[in-house]
Amino acid sequence: MKLDWWRDGLRLDFRIRPMGIALSALYAITCLAVRDVSLDQFHLPAGIRIAALLLVPPRLWIYLALGEYAYLAWVRYPLVEEFGLAWATVGSAILIPLVAVAVRLHMPSMKSQQVYWLLSLAACSAVLIAVIRLSTMHLLWPEPPEERFLASIGRHVLGDYIGILTVAPLALLWVKRHEQPMLDRTLLWPSVSSVLVLVALGAAPTYFTIGSVAIKTAIQLMMLAPVIALTCMHGWRGAAIGVPLINLAVHLTTPSTGLPGSFDAATFKTQQIIAATGTALLALGSRITQLYYHHVHGRLDRSEAMSLTRSAQMASEMDLRARALDIRGLSDNLDRALSDHADWLRNHGHDKLANSLLKTTVLHSRKFREQVTIVYPTSLEHVGLYLALQIGGISEAWSTTNRLLEHRLTGDPCQLSVGLQLAAYRTLTEAVALLLRNEPGQIQIRARSGTLQKQKGIMVSISVQNSSQTLSATTLTQAVERLAGRTIGYGGSVECRHNRIRMLLLEERAG
Repeated sequence: MKLDWWRDGLRLDFRIRPMGIALSALYAITCLAVRDVSLDQFHLPAGIRIAALLLVPPRLWIYLALGEYAYLAWVRYPLVEEFGLAWATVGSAILIPLVAVAVRLHMPSMKSQQVYWLLSLAACSAVLIAVIRLSTMHLLWPEPPEERFLASIGRHVLGDYIGILTVAPLALLWVKRHEQPMLDRTLLWPSVSSVLVLVALGAAPTYFTIGSVAIKTAIQLMMLAPVIALTCMHGWRGAAIGVPLINLAVHLTTPSTGLPGSFDAATFKTQQIIAATGTALLALGSRITQLYYHHVHGRLDRSEAMSLTRSAQMASEMDLRARALDIRGLSDNLDRALSDHADWLRNHGHDKLANSLLKTTVLHSRKFREQVTIVYPTSLEHVGLYLALQIGGISEAWSTTNRLLEHRLTGDPCQLSVGLQLAAYRTLTEAVALLLRNEPGQIQIRARSGTLQKQKGIMVSISVQNSSQTLSATTLTQAVERLAGRTIGYGGSVECRHNRIRMLLLEERAG
């Protein structure tokens, strides 16, 4: 049984996809097209290779390998007689598999909002491609190149690196197109202006005669300014648009003999500066994007936390409201029952006892209603926060202490939502209770409600009348612990300064 496979053979089952064949052809044609406009110091096929591996899912990479082999066969087959079959086959066979391994190792980092991994991939791939290309030339050519290995490695590595930075960021933009945040309208025209300035500066050496190489280099370096602006506005996405444009602009103005090995030393120096600056801009843009996402996500998390806090507070208030209404209903029923008993007593000649019962009923009923309004101030829903503080049971409770001065209330709290008014009511009454329990002297309540730009809210201040008095450490600690929860739900804050507790509650302005 173990030798059945030797006798019967192995069955290989694979599927050839027409889409894959079309992908191979497109890849080969693209590499051939960009090779004709490439130089050793600006090698676009290296960028096409990385971009294709980023865009195409790994299950279709085999077709990219077929396209790569077709492209290299077309390029190298005519050179077999001159440079040998070993060079044509070995160098072609190992290039894209090794680059694919490098891409595969970097793919887990693609989901992050940082693009440092792209810079690492570009550097690793550029070194790998250049080393393979030059090593096979020096080892497998019948006559090694006249230029030494170390002398040419820098030019080839930089050329491949620039080619990758020209194409790969654009591919990454497409891969992450659904993750791109909405463009801020305020940045639209500055972004368009920066791109137009970049294009104009890049086209200037092409369409205008510039006699001095120094002037041409200065114009090319000036293109970094709009790229920096795009990076600051859009993070790595701005750099991913600006860096390829500046690389292409420099390449289009590079003098070339049209022969293999064509090299321009002046442009090479400019390319070194732009390659280093482009790398720095992509790294800076990555950091800007990371901070932006942290800010946005933090703001969303804070908004969600505020919403949940407000919902919890309103659910608690509605529960208290239901209980207060139930208690009021019980009080009304009790009042009617006692009133009926008083009428019975009066009808049977017990007028004095009936009057005493009614007097006691009225007194306790009023006290009962005061306590009910402290549980939940139903008047707040109809007349607003300020009147609820003056006519509710809390006002009666405060008046018995003889320590509260006349309130100073300004603005119209009825413009605020009921939820915010309830939160202000709870924080204000709790703050007053803290000062009554822990601090001596008269207490002053101040409140100001209104709107500011897109927000509306209320500022509440509860202070001890003696301005030279400082709140105790116990009051400060309890104020933060007990009051901050409600103010956070409305994007506000609690501050304790000298002799006062100050609270701010805010909400978005409707419309």
